[in-house]
Amino acid sequence: MSITVRPLTGAEIGAALGDLAALRIAVFAAYPYLYDGDATYEAEYLKEFAAAPSAVLVAAFDGARIVGAATAAAMAEQKGEFQQAFVERGWDVGRLFYFGESVLLPEYRGHGIGHAFFDQREARARECGANAACFAAVIRADDHPARPTGYTPLDGFWTKRGYAPVPGFIAELDWKEHGHDQEVTNRLQYWLRQW
Repeated sequence: MSITVRPLTGAEIGAALGDLAALRIAVFAAYPYLYDGDATYEAEYLKEFAAAPSAVLVAAFDGARIVGAATAAAMAEQKGEFQQAFVERGWDVGRLFYFGESVLLPEYRGHGIGHAFFDQREARARECGANAACFAAVIRADDHPARPTGYTPLDGFWTKRGYAPVPGFIAELDWKEHGHDQEVTNRLQYWLRQW
């Protein structure tokens, strides 16, 4: 397997947004996100991400095809609902980077691409003057009916990368899930690493 992982910024991000949208819809459809995505929502969501001056999209290429991607931008450039848990507790969101999605097609997993995604997003965060990075992971009950047999959460991977859940730092976001006609409110736990 010959995969190239590299960061995209500025106009390069715009050129890759269609691929990122398709990956988000495909990968997040599975547990634990159960996302029932559509192109219209994706276009609006990703337009906001791409407009952030600090934005980076780390893309995994198999030849010319993007098979995985991870995003990041300064927390100060995110929507208020992403910043809220930190602002309420007096954090300087100007020194914090937010890692958005990290999506990779299943057949490319287990080859170190996830580590490359984190390495390059952390490098961008430092370049932009951040002294910490965070991301939010959906909270699901262990007995959730959609949980696949043998499912292993990514907690161990994230812990090895130096991230830890921050007690009480929860975000609430709405998205349409498979099997629902309307958007569902989901709770997400923030994980954080400082350096």
